[in-house]
Amino acid sequence: MTSSNGAPSAQIDVGLLSPVRAGSAAEQATGDGAYLRAVLEAEAALARACARAGLIPHSAARAVTDAAAGAFDAADLARRARESGNPVIPLVADLTAAVARLDGEAASCVHLGATSQDILDTATMLICRRVLELIRAELDHSINTLTRLADTHRATIMAARTLTQQAVPTSFGLKAAGWRSQLVAARARVMQLAARLPVQLGGAAGTMAAFVAWSPRQQDEGALLLQAAFAAETGLVEPILPWHTLRAPIADLAAVLAFTAGALGKIAADVLVLSRSEIAELTEGAPGGSSAMPHKRNPVRAVLIAAAARRLPALAAQLFGSLVAEDERAAGVWHGEWEPLREALRLTAGAAEHCAAMLETLHVDPERMRTNLRPEVTAEHVAIGLAARLGRSRAAAIAARHHTSDELRALPELAGVPASVLERLTDPDTYVGAAEALIDRALREGG
Repeated sequence: MTSSNGAPSAQIDVGLLSPVRAGSAAEQATGDGAYLRAVLEAEAALARACARAGLIPHSAARAVTDAAAGAFDAADLARRARESGNPVIPLVADLTAAVARLDGEAASCVHLGATSQDILDTATMLICRRVLELIRAELDHSINTLTRLADTHRATIMAARTLTQQAVPTSFGLKAAGWRSQLVAARARVMQLAARLPVQLGGAAGTMAAFVAWSPRQQDEGALLLQAAFAAETGLVEPILPWHTLRAPIADLAAVLAFTAGALGKIAADVLVLSRSEIAELTEGAPGGSSAMPHKRNPVRAVLIAAAARRLPALAAQLFGSLVAEDERAAGVWHGEWEPLREALRLTAGAAEHCAAMLETLHVDPERMRTNLRPEVTAEHVAIGLAARLGRSRAAAIAARHHTSDELRALPELAGVPASVLERLTDPDTYVGAAEALIDRALREGG
């Protein structure tokens, strides 16, 4: 939006500084409009649950549900939330007015017995469930691609690098299988968490007292039945206790999102190293350009994934801080979760989307991988192979200085060793250990 002189008159977050999530499905699923719809969905579900529990007429629940499907002004609610501390309070006022226009008697049934945190926590869990499903789908995509890469390149020899240096031979198939294994673990965590996200319903201080009081028989069981009905209406899980200041669900989300982003970040970190100009063993299928250097082919998706992965630990730490919440409703703790949790969801989902696209078009250069192999990558094999003849110390000393079969054949003390043995000891293809068996075992993991 611009003013008459062309200068910006309003600032709207469109992801300008967060391209990893700009335009993604997760961005849409976590936007203010999505949160507003989730809050209205929670209010409507509460009304229907109250009707099922006999607290309000079914006609009132229908009126609330119909009114909740209408249009509400998120920007206006955000401004009014500055006075109330959260957006649910002004929304309840607007929703009540909307219900009154449909059914005057039903207006008193809006938000019955609930506190603002009940509704916003429930809405947040609805948002999280949807984003976790987006993440799971992208992880599935990446896992399928990595299955193919691991199998195709099980015999593609490359240098394993430890502490930045070439170490011994490995295969790109084993590297891809390792990437896949961590994504399989991330997917399992995502699916397990999505299946246990809880509804929130405790009333003012987690005792459900208002619901008991509103119940026709004023029995504790009625309040518990209401909680079960609310969970059923939302599709979320019924918790053992209201969790206003028992923030395990938020900590669980923090842990799973940080782990998932880290698993994606590991792939990005390897791609960034292996796509360096002087290594050039991998290339993104759709590399980015440079504003100043026309020759550059930047691994942009890997850059964005790595950036997101580096941010998640700090966001997770902030969310873990919510576990230290005082009293039965905390001041500022709950409020402090909203933005870091949304950012963690967006970054992780955006990284998952970019990773799936990156892997699908990733160019692997087996010839370059073999060319880059330095002769010394077989030094360990040489040392082991000569140890029985020369002793471990002498064999290791020779292996440290002589790396080719020609060099070894020139040594008088190895004159009796068949040339075929020396060829085998210095051939990287013969020193990849159990790589094939490890790949097979990894590919059986996670389906």
